[in-house]
Amino acid sequence: MPSPLNGIFSRLRTKQYARRPSLVLLNGLAEQSETWYRNRRFWSRYFEVFIPNILVYEGRALHDQIGSKAPISVDYLVGQLHTYLAQFVQTPPYHFVSSSLGGKVAVEFAVRYPELTSRVVLLCPSGMGDKENLPIMEGVTGRSPQALVKSVFYDARKNVDPGVVAYYKSRFLNKRWKLGFIKTVRGTLEYTVREQLRNMRCPTLLVTGVEDKVCDPKTAEEAAGELPNGVFLAIPKCGHAPQIEKAWKINRLVVHFLSAPQPTARPSWTQLLLTKPPRPRAS
Repeated sequence: MPSPLNGIFSRLRTKQYARRPSLVLLNGLAEQSETWYRNRRFWSRYFEVFIPNILVYEGRALHDQIGSKAPISVDYLVGQLHTYLAQFVQTPPYHFVSSSLGGKVAVEFAVRYPELTSRVVLLCPSGMGDKENLPIMEGVTGRSPQALVKSVFYDARKNVDPGVVAYYKSRFLNKRWKLGFIKTVRGTLEYTVREQLRNMRCPTLLVTGVEDKVCDPKTAEEAAGELPNGVFLAIPKCGHAPQIEKAWKINRLVVHFLSAPQPTARPSWTQLLLTKPPRPRAS
């Protein structure tokens, strides 16, 4: 009988010269790809991780779109994602882990391009049909990054890196950044993907924080029931950013869900700890 330590040894001895499955991370209105700072390194043990900066509020691409009088819509963001993957990654099918607004993009992409999508994890996704609260908008108008951070996290004092507050404090004073942000909110806020969930054929995990003040957890649970191949998990004592606030659990849960032959939303501790790396693709 194989030793249970084999899973640990296999994880530590992942093959270096091999093409690992592609994992694409889609952040929300927080905009910075650095929002995955507690996850990227861990997931890189198992996957080839990509973080496309399709949403940079002071970036040229976004402001070219604004300058042409075109909206910063979910459709625009899906198009940018498709261009990025088709031109600069080219290793489908892709796994997706998305947060908040990124969930809208992930759902639309999975429905439009099922042949390019493998499995999807939605972390506190917006667009599930409820009225969303936007503490980040209140932070911008009131120039209070502390209020923003407090609204997003269940326990801000324990889980927030000081750099987060410093970053948004500086961005709130940047007119170009604020314009990009406001145009994005106006173009994406009312867009819902609830009716698209029934068209998602890929295995999908929807995670919500029980204390999420941005997207209603109950609505998220109801929406998860419409996924043909979906599972749902509510995490206690967690707000709108489980990838930061509950990083240990989310890191391992994502690896399990994207790697296991029959993934579940509630794997045992043994399954979480002994998850083996996905089989590398032939180069």
